[in-house]
Amino acid sequence: MTRSTPLLAATLLLCAGTPAALADTDAVVHAWPVRQPQRDAALEARVEAALKTLTTRQKVGQITQPEIRAITPDEVREYAIGTILNGGGAWPNLDKAATPAQWRALSEKYQAAAQQATPGIPLLWGTDAVHGHNNVRGATLFPHNIGLGATRNAALVRDIGRATARAVRATGLHWAFAPTLAVVQDVRWGRTYESFGADPALVRQLGQAAVEGLQDGLKDGRGVLATAKHYIADGGTRRGIDQGVAHASATDLARVHGAGYLGALDAGVLTVMASFSSWTDSAGYVQHGKMHGNKTLLTGVLKERLAFDGLIVSDWDGVGQVPGCTDEDCPASINAGMDIIMVPFKWKAFHANTLRAVEQGRIPMARLDDAVRRILRVKFSMSVPAAVPATLEAVQAPELARRAVRESLVLLKHRPGLLPLPRTARVLVVGAAADSLARQAGGWSVTWQGRDTTNADFPQGTTLLAALRQRLGAGQVTFDADGTQHDPARFDAVVAVIGEPPYAEGEGDVRVTENLRHSRRQPADLALLQQVSGRGAPVVTLLFSGRPLYVNDLANRSDAFIAAWLPGTEGTGLADLLVAPAAGEPAWPGFTGRLSFPWPAGPCQFSTREARPWWPIGGGLSGKEAKAEGKPLPEPADPPICPL
Repeated sequence: MTRSTPLLAATLLLCAGTPAALADTDAVVHAWPVRQPQRDAALEARVEAALKTLTTRQKVGQITQPEIRAITPDEVREYAIGTILNGGGAWPNLDKAATPAQWRALSEKYQAAAQQATPGIPLLWGTDAVHGHNNVRGATLFPHNIGLGATRNAALVRDIGRATARAVRATGLHWAFAPTLAVVQDVRWGRTYESFGADPALVRQLGQAAVEGLQDGLKDGRGVLATAKHYIADGGTRRGIDQGVAHASATDLARVHGAGYLGALDAGVLTVMASFSSWTDSAGYVQHGKMHGNKTLLTGVLKERLAFDGLIVSDWDGVGQVPGCTDEDCPASINAGMDIIMVPFKWKAFHANTLRAVEQGRIPMARLDDAVRRILRVKFSMSVPAAVPATLEAVQAPELARRAVRESLVLLKHRPGLLPLPRTARVLVVGAAADSLARQAGGWSVTWQGRDTTNADFPQGTTLLAALRQRLGAGQVTFDADGTQHDPARFDAVVAVIGEPPYAEGEGDVRVTENLRHSRRQPADLALLQQVSGRGAPVVTLLFSGRPLYVNDLANRSDAFIAAWLPGTEGTGLADLLVAPAAGEPAWPGFTGRLSFPWPAGPCQFSTREARPWWPIGGGLSGKEAKAEGKPLPEPADPPICPL
């Protein structure tokens, strides 16, 4: 890649104001449809009246968003802070086991402090509730979005949004940083599981449903603010590098990566979160830089062309990546259209620097007023007091999650007549993941990366092993973690559970020196199947993963192979399709999940536009097919490195 020279940089800077540069900006804006603003006169009058009561210092407090580990209620009052958040793995008093009532009590302390600073203007608390209220011990965790995409069921996604909102409200919070609307182009991206799929139309449909569910009852204390994120093309970065550069034409940026945002706007979404990533217009190789500083996209497209009247919030210290900025000082991002700056720990310095920038005219007062006006508009569009009790029951919806798990499972291989297993079956369960709620839930589960937890951190949850014991009887199920202690021939079937370890953003990326062969990174899973395959009992393999993976060697050693994604806390939903119902129990319609991503046929098939996958988008078996399985899948050797 050619490095920019000082002369080239100067030339680009001069060209920024030329007719050619302006024409490029116009092309970016006009690639999007025109939407008309819709204003409520009474709401606008209330916003204007409240804005007039605020000093400049208080306005700066409204756009500053600290993290709960770095701010006390007294400091909320002193600085007139308008919003706070908890990051993944942050809990009241640093207590991972904090109850809904303890979360609610802390929220009320912050709220009381805010009311003392700015009477009549509430404080908002946001959280990454991305598959249920996932930071709260005891809350039901639903399948991650990749699993919900496989259900293709908008009504189900809407109901999950409502249940998540109820859980968030029970703890006294108001704002869910969800849904992710990424249209993933390269599954090496470690956040692939936060996406509904690779089809823009599906992302739009399910993203709209998620927003509708989360914001249902917003004005009566049941719903929460949804967040359309991460604007824009976070799933389009080259080589799937988190926070990397998306190469797309202005047209594809709007039609592909923008599809979910149009659906979210149709649903009335009130907040949008900017992406860490950058954008380069591939049509003319014009580098537009970091989204956090992109005025054309934040203001020209979202606020003006699409008539978005809500607020735009930055991501965690994201402003610090804008050229010329630091985490605690970034007038450029605010001037580009950012309304709330998520500055978790350096918020005091940010507050002081931003106040100084306003006083010096580097941030126009009109821009600050616009940001605060948007924040007030959002705050006054909802009921901040919750209408949900702070109970453990309010954060749980196990039957809904169980249904979501059933509908999300995709059967990729099946020996006719094998599934469901009869109620009389004696089953050998192998694989440590079978009894691990951390592996079952994945990232963003109690902790940020989803690690450093045990089953005790999910007291509401049921592992697949526990679910099979409940369904078949403990005496009919034997657990052997590595498959070395028992002879498979003594059983009617082997259930093998394999998968990726938990991960979240950044740490979950598959690096460019690696490929998608699961057994390359998790060789113990291949050894497990080699231990039990072909030894007298059919092998049913479930894969817990946050993305489609190259698994030919594993599928060849299995009689049935199921993409189980990251199903969450309700392992009973897995057992529902593995084991036949007892007399009088409901009979499920079989495997109805269908892929929302193509499934790779080779270790280097990273692209979601791959022409020859093992299974295309929409693929999957019902389990009722009569046709026998064909030839074994090819198992090519790993290349030294995949083509770049």
